[in-house]
Amino acid sequence: MSKLLSFFASRSGIVFAGVFIGVFAPLLQRMGNPANMGICVACMERDIAGALGLHRTDLVQYLRPEIMGFVLGSLVASFIFKEFKPRTGSAPIIRFFLGFFAMVGALVFLGCPWRTLLRLAGGDGNAILGFAGLAVGIWIGVSFMRAGYNLGRSSPAGLAVGWTMPFLMAVLLLFAIFKPQFAPGGPIFISTKGPGAAHAPLPISLLIGLGVGFLAQRTRFCTMGAIRDVILMRDFHLFSGIFALAVTALITNLILGQFHPGFANQPIAHDHHLWNFLGMVLAGLAFALAGGCPGRQLILSGEGDGDAAVFVLGMIVGAGFAHNFALASSPKGPGAFGPAAVITGLIFCTVIGWAMRERSKI
Repeated sequence: MSKLLSFFASRSGIVFAGVFIGVFAPLLQRMGNPANMGICVACMERDIAGALGLHRTDLVQYLRPEIMGFVLGSLVASFIFKEFKPRTGSAPIIRFFLGFFAMVGALVFLGCPWRTLLRLAGGDGNAILGFAGLAVGIWIGVSFMRAGYNLGRSSPAGLAVGWTMPFLMAVLLLFAIFKPQFAPGGPIFISTKGPGAAHAPLPISLLIGLGVGFLAQRTRFCTMGAIRDVILMRDFHLFSGIFALAVTALITNLILGQFHPGFANQPIAHDHHLWNFLGMVLAGLAFALAGGCPGRQLILSGEGDGDAAVFVLGMIVGAGFAHNFALASSPKGPGAFGPAAVITGLIFCTVIGWAMRERSKI
């Protein structure tokens, strides 16, 4: 056990986690997931929101088992290594809206940080703007941290708090397996065309999700944290993991014939560069203020963190709003009200970053 602990805490451990995602995300794409979307936390949560009827865009409705796997894999790892610690209490309403606007920014760009790397590895040049925006958003968040930004500490909580998100994910997994219909025509809604209808076999998706959740819990894998640590401390430990993800995904795509370089006609992407950039500035800033990228938030919720669970719920609700109110982008470009929502989100996050400074630092 001690050797395992040492391995997961080492650079080799974080690189291994990145390699795992970098291999299996393109393989999920090969086995049925949408192109350049082997794994995307934002897109998959968007599909889950659609399956539950939170939006009615019939092209993106599917209960993605990878998401359930992330949380349940983290739960297993945290129990094995005695790190399941129910906790909550730190500015939940702010965390909810940070999740909400993080999703808005991600769906204007069309991808989370992990999909940004996977899009790059698939040859999508538009993801360069997305990654740059992500880095700028995190840098702004780090600037607020240096000025004293703090949402406060969470406190130990009862077991019910820690078990709520894993229980919810277990229920959603049962829905995905048995596909119950609660009313004529749904829910549960399932796309028959478009990205929502493209998916790998459920058992494979679940197993890979469980593996990612387990490894990410043990190694603290986090794209936002990686960039934050480089900016704050010039520490490249976490960054070595996301670098390994990108390089391994590139090699895997080349082997599978899935590398198609260019800006035009990339799958589930658009080439409106300003909003690719600003969408991920918003997402990166929201991730930084909340303390983790969407993948990391799922992993934390699996080990009992109620604050992370609130952020996840904010993202899922944000996905519903993004599609119901024409905020989300499509391959044609940003939705009608997407740019206005990004500006609104940037204002919200800026106000929160300024207002939530510790008094001693003001």
